[in-house]
Amino acid sequence: MSDPRVVNLARILVHFSTAVKPKDHVAIIGSPNAAPLIRDIFREALGAGGYPYVIMGTEALLGLDGLDRILLSEANEDQLEHVWRVENMARREFEVVVFIRSMINTRSLSDLDPERMQAFYRSRSNFLEETLRRSAAGELRWVVTLYPTQAYAQDAEMSLEEFEGFVFHACHADEEDAVGSWRKFHERQGRLTAWLTGKRRVELKGPNVDLRLSIEGRSFINAGGHLNMPDGEVYTSPLEASAEGWVRFTYPAIHDGREVEGIELRFEQGRVSRATAAKNEAYLLSQLEVDRGARYLGEFAIATNDRIDRFTRNILFDEKIGGTVHLALGGGFPEAGSKNTSAIHWDMICDMRQGGQIKIDGELVYDSGKFKISV
Repeated sequence: MSDPRVVNLARILVHFSTAVKPKDHVAIIGSPNAAPLIRDIFREALGAGGYPYVIMGTEALLGLDGLDRILLSEANEDQLEHVWRVENMARREFEVVVFIRSMINTRSLSDLDPERMQAFYRSRSNFLEETLRRSAAGELRWVVTLYPTQAYAQDAEMSLEEFEGFVFHACHADEEDAVGSWRKFHERQGRLTAWLTGKRRVELKGPNVDLRLSIEGRSFINAGGHLNMPDGEVYTSPLEASAEGWVRFTYPAIHDGREVEGIELRFEQGRVSRATAAKNEAYLLSQLEVDRGARYLGEFAIATNDRIDRFTRNILFDEKIGGTVHLALGGGFPEAGSKNTSAIHWDMICDMRQGGQIKIDGELVYDSGKFKISV
């Protein structure tokens, strides 16, 4: 018998996040590790009148212990840069794509040559750009979610049972009317993003940040459950040449199984001019050289999900920790107005709960993790 929380999560993904309609082609990209969720998404998509396809794409490959290492350690340069045709078709032609992460070893790639990883990410840069372009044009509805595994639970320093409860609670999947709960959440955030859109200047100040950004002409996006599940943030893409100042990220930034701690970045005319880290600094510097866009900001976001109250070493959750902000190096969001393109999009989190402030156009709107405005 299916776990009712898994059924609820599938319903959220199909009927709210992607709003599957009759005759929609629905790609479900995931590995066998997530079989219970894949099965329920498949059933819900059929019930909505869609055409569900289960696909073994790159998101799934990185969840299968062993296959990811074989590709990234043994493939030649041409094979590393090969574009996966089936996944490429889904991203370019389907109306809906659901990505499911379900890794059973989150550190399996931590010792691989960063240059080989860069080649692999370059091959996927068109994936990312095309997904964002079609999403901005209203041609594609997509969402990323996670199925709990023992590896994720260990990273979060929880038992599997405790982590499952944490995941399903963060997704509202433990509620009877889970879809209705997300609709209300999305409506509340819609009022906030409407207030933010049209503003011009952001100032971040606190123990870990002194940074100024321009958001003139850029839109804020309501991350209320349509692209990530769980969700809970409002975000935009700053003007590419606008970032000035510095930021120290209070949580480790994890990428390709590497944990980079104590990251400090200084920005001049929008570009990272200096980068240091207490741990794995060489890897940080290597990622800044992936391409020209890697040293510029693709995102500024304020997290709003108070159900996510702890660091789990999983960015799908951690970037939504209530009381934090995050910045992403690399590719930005066309729907927000971004012109920055990159093979990477690396989120880094700064805790604002101990005296961090945000001023927008000179007005104090956020203090110590809480909004000061009513919308």
